[in-house]
Amino acid sequence: MQMKNVLIAVAALSLLSAPRAFAQADPHAGHMMETPQAAVPSGQRNPNLAPDADAAVEQLAKSPRHGEWVDIKNGSGPAIHSFVVYPERSTKAPVVLVIHEIFGLSDWVRGVADQLAKEGFIAIAPDFLSGHGAKGGGSAELGSDGSTKEIGKVTEADRNQILDAALAYGKTLPSSNGKTATIGFCWGGGTSFAFALHQPALDAAVSYYGPMPGDPTAYASANGKAPILGLYGGSDARVDANIPVAEAELKKLGVNYNPNVFEGAGHGFLRQQNGQNGANMKATEQAWPKTLGFLRQYTDGR
Repeated sequence: MQMKNVLIAVAALSLLSAPRAFAQADPHAGHMMETPQAAVPSGQRNPNLAPDADAAVEQLAKSPRHGEWVDIKNGSGPAIHSFVVYPERSTKAPVVLVIHEIFGLSDWVRGVADQLAKEGFIAIAPDFLSGHGAKGGGSAELGSDGSTKEIGKVTEADRNQILDAALAYGKTLPSSNGKTATIGFCWGGGTSFAFALHQPALDAAVSYYGPMPGDPTAYASANGKAPILGLYGGSDARVDANIPVAEAELKKLGVNYNPNVFEGAGHGFLRQQNGQNGANMKATEQAWPKTLGFLRQYTDGR
């Protein structure tokens, strides 16, 4: 009898110490798909998040979606060399204009565009440095360092003109539902924010850690009313310092501005998801579902 009790106790301890045989459900699955998915094993990329800088090239190489290069007319200026990715869906889709960082139109930005197409959006990533490179080229000819040096020559008027042209092009696509949003990162985040105040035809804007005006008078001439989603790293005081000004001024204008600050995350957290001792990844896991939910709310009726 004593031996039987020992065996029962050993069996109970084994059950308590054994690893669980089932995977935990992804807490963000409800925002991104109809059925819950198993958690992603540690060390593996979550395919439901935008790729980081290291994963973008592989994503582009393996993507089943149709991506193509187009030249968008830009008035009397050089044509805007742009990367366009189409979603696989049976209904018409909203267009998202993807605005690159100071590093130019990189593989990472194209990878983010592909991820947006995976989620049902037509993604258009214009090269704001078109015509700035050798022989009329752009980011590809300039490279990362050259793009960083050249980006300062792109004025706010240039940015708005390029985005106006890209927005108009998107609306001509037969598979577009007529709705348009912007999403930008760093320099592109600031550009997305500014374009929302410039263009009344824009339906929504997302700014990832993009700078915004700290001078209240900069908001006085705003024409656009598109809702703005702001996503910021908690350790990015340079950018975050102007959030209160933006909140106050946009409230006066009746603009829906929703800033989100992720504790411990640094500037550029979506690009460098492994940084800040895990804080950048945690921010990405929260920010990307917010992004998709926001874009769908204002641009996609399905």
